[in-house]
Amino acid sequence: MLKAVILVGGPQKGTRFRPLSLDTPKPLFPVAGRPIIQHHIEACLRLPELKEILIIGYYPQVQMETFVSDMQNLYNINIRYLQEFTSLGTAGGMYHFRDQIRSGNPCAFFILNGDVCADFPLQDLYSFHKQHADTALVTIMSTEATRQQSLHYGCLVFDRNSGVVSHYVEKPSSYVSTFINCGVYVCSTDIFAHLAEVFYSKSQEYTNYSLINGANGKDQGHIQWEQEVLTPLAGTNKLYAIPVPNWWSQLKTAGSAIYANRHFLELYKNTHPERLANAGTKLSEQDSNLMCTIFPDVYIHPSATVHFSATLGPNVSIGPGVTVGPGVRIRESIILENAVIKDHTLVLHSIVGRGSIIGQWSRVEGTPSDPDPNKPFAKMENPPLFNKEGKLNPSITILGCFVQVPSEKILLNSIVLPHKELSRNFKNEIIL
Repeated sequence: MLKAVILVGGPQKGTRFRPLSLDTPKPLFPVAGRPIIQHHIEACLRLPELKEILIIGYYPQVQMETFVSDMQNLYNINIRYLQEFTSLGTAGGMYHFRDQIRSGNPCAFFILNGDVCADFPLQDLYSFHKQHADTALVTIMSTEATRQQSLHYGCLVFDRNSGVVSHYVEKPSSYVSTFINCGVYVCSTDIFAHLAEVFYSKSQEYTNYSLINGANGKDQGHIQWEQEVLTPLAGTNKLYAIPVPNWWSQLKTAGSAIYANRHFLELYKNTHPERLANAGTKLSEQDSNLMCTIFPDVYIHPSATVHFSATLGPNVSIGPGVTVGPGVRIRESIILENAVIKDHTLVLHSIVGRGSIIGQWSRVEGTPSDPDPNKPFAKMENPPLFNKEGKLNPSITILGCFVQVPSEKILLNSIVLPHKELSRNFKNEIIL
C-alpha cells in the first residue's frame, strides 16, 4: 500500500498570489478548470497501489471541507484534510500527523508541495525509490535549471549513476548546482525516526536555551523539511534524487497561473481530452446550431455560455456560470466563476476574478515578459511583482473578485483588488 501527503500551508502563505488568494485559498484556485491540488490528486490516482491521500495544512477546516467532500464523492479513494493547530513548517505537520500517515503500514508515501504544477511522474519516482529501498529514506524529484534560476530553489549535488545525493542547500547565496528540488518526494516510513530526532533536539533546545539565546517565535514543533531534514541527510547515503525531463513549475505568483494553465490544458490532450472544447462549445441558446471559434487549447465549464461569434484561445479556461458575449476575443487568460464579459471586449493575458463584469468594447490586457516556450528553462519563470527600480513589472492583468470595468475602458498591465468599480483607464497600476 502507498499513501500520498499534499502540503498546502495556510492563509498566511501565498501572499505573492494576491489578490487571487484573498477570496479563494491558493490550493483551491482553479487552473485549467480544476483546483490546483485536484491535479495532484489525479496524478496520485494513476498509482494502483495508492489507497489514501492526506492533505495537511492550517487553513480552517471550513475552507477545505467542501472540496474534500467533493473529491471523496468523485474518486474511489480515501481523502482527508488534517488541520494543523498552527503553522508547523514543511515537516512539522507530517511529524504531528505521523500516526495517520503510518496507519495501515504503507510501504512508502509520497509528499507533494501544494504549489507545484507538473506532469507528475510518480510511478517513475516510486520505481526508482524501490530499487534503493534498503538504504533510501527519501528520493527527490529533480529537474535542471539555469545557474541564475537555481539560486531561488533547493540545489542538490548527486551522482548521476547511483542517484545518491552528496550535498543539498536550500536557496544558496552562490552557485551550487543546476539541479534543483521539485518539491515532490517519495519516502520510507523510517523517515519518522529521523524526524523524531529533529523534534526532540529542538524541544531540548527550546526548553534549555530559549531564554539565553532568545526565543525565535516558532513553536517547538515547527520543523523545516528542506533545511532540517534534507540538508543533514545529504552525504549519508540515505538521500537520493532522480532527474526528470517532464514539465514542472511552481505557482508562486499570480502571473505563473497563466503559464500553468497553458501546460495543464496541453496535458489534457493525453489525460482528459473530453475536458477540452477544441471540437466545439456550448453557445447562446438561440444560436445552438452554431459554434464559436476555438484556437486550441481551451477549457469551458458546461454551465458557461459563450456566444457563437466569440473567439477563444489559445490557452483559455472559462469557469462555471461565465457569460461571454458577442464578438468577444479571449486569449491566454483565465475567466473565473460567474464573470461576465460583455460584447466586443478584448481580454489578453489576464485573469478575471469571480463575479467581475467587463463592459462592452473594453480592453483588458497584460503584456507579460513571456519566456520563449522553446527555451528549456522557460518553465520556471516567476517574475517578481516589482522590478529593481520599484516599478510594476510588465505582467498579466489581474481583476480580483466582483470588479466592475465600465464600457469602452482600457486596463493594461494592472492589478485590481476585489470589489472595485473603475471609472477610467489604467496602465501599470495597482488599484487599491
